[in-house]
Amino acid sequence: MTGSDDVILEFLDDTGAGHNLRGIANNFEDRGIEISYKTVTRRVPKLESAELIRVLPGEGRYFAITEKGKAYLRGEADLREEPDPNE
Repeated sequence: MTGSDDVILEFLDDTGAGHNLRGIANNFEDRGIEISYKTVTRRVPKLESAELIRVLPGEGRYFAITEKGKAYLRGEADLREEPDPNE
């Protein structure tokens, strides 16, 4: 996990809504969070493969945090046995 991963998860948790990649990056820029669109596009698929976020049903690819992602943020999920999302 990277610092960017935590910020992405916290953003999705705080907003409680689904966002596409550009929406996440635009919100970061608007809030002065220095995580680029390129980083978002690289990290979100890894968070999805670790089941910390999911794609919402419907048109487009909008991402929302999962219960596992929320547990991770609360310090309740042990990810040491999980595949490394950095790979």
